[in-house]
Amino acid sequence: MGSTFGHIFRISTFGESHGGAVGVVIDGCPPRIQITAEEIQKDLDRRRPGQSKITTARGELDQCEIVSGVFEGHTIGTPICILVRNKDARASDYEPFKDVYRPSHADFTYDAKFGTRNWRGGGRSSARETIGRVAAGAIAKKILREALGTEIVAWVSRVQDLEATVDPLTVTEQQVEANIVRCPDEAVAAKMIERITEVKSEGDTIGGTVDCVARNVPSGLGDPVFDKLEADLAKAMLSLPACKSFESGSGLDGTWQRGSEHNDLFYNNEGRIATRTNRSGGIQGGISNGEPITLRAGFKPVATILQPQQTVNSSGEEVVLTPRGRHDPCVLPRAVPMVEAMVALVLCDHWLRQKAN
Repeated sequence: MGSTFGHIFRISTFGESHGGAVGVVIDGCPPRIQITAEEIQKDLDRRRPGQSKITTARGELDQCEIVSGVFEGHTIGTPICILVRNKDARASDYEPFKDVYRPSHADFTYDAKFGTRNWRGGGRSSARETIGRVAAGAIAKKILREALGTEIVAWVSRVQDLEATVDPLTVTEQQVEANIVRCPDEAVAAKMIERITEVKSEGDTIGGTVDCVARNVPSGLGDPVFDKLEADLAKAMLSLPACKSFESGSGLDGTWQRGSEHNDLFYNNEGRIATRTNRSGGIQGGISNGEPITLRAGFKPVATILQPQQTVNSSGEEVVLTPRGRHDPCVLPRAVPMVEAMVALVLCDHWLRQKAN
């Protein structure tokens, strides 16, 4: 399975939704980086279930354990293993439909590929796999922040048709964390929470988008032709559970413009080459240009809905499925730290690759 990501700063996640534990092994982390479990826990708390009325009620605290690679409070250059034990798994919720293919889940495709699957909560396809990514991302963010002053902030920009107005140049984590939907536009955030609550009461789910900005990223990160920075960012986003689309810079909106409207004009900004606009999203020719990197990831509605659905079982017999269990009515609030983590992992890896050059 493709459970490894990165070239120099390289991570391998492990574990399943209802197994004993989930986590990550990080290889290639530079030595002498001060890190504590408490720093990693901050981002895991933002990702964990049961944190608000609009997330799944699964009662996991997701307490992390640093098993290796950190000694006397700093990294030592050897592989770092971070472990989170599953405490509130309820495999019995899934036993009644262990032979049933849930619509829009990975049940059928995992069977098609491997000839077997873990039916308990989706196993490896569950979003609990992202715990390892977020833990590794916390370390990557610290490396980037201390070495380069890089700041990565993501937020919920749209829920269904409710779209926020946010300035990516000034938005802060404090503004994002000011409400449970993680949207810094307070007026729109209140409507988002109301919409998610309404949909949850109907046993249904909704999707939307998460925007992200990385500020203070040096120019020169990214490699031609197939390792373009935005290509790796796209893979990082689309590898997240429920992510169905990726845009960088102007994204699809830019396709409506002419080149004369879309081009970012260069100028001399007190000795630094800069652009007057940033429709490129901080990346040109697949390489960072020193402007803020901006991107958008689109997430579909969570596949598990608490309504009867027509499907088939592993024998091909048509059945009606009414799922049970604890699931998010909208994945977006918990996806925010996941998006930040994947952006950090890509940027940290490309920065180390650039240093190696």
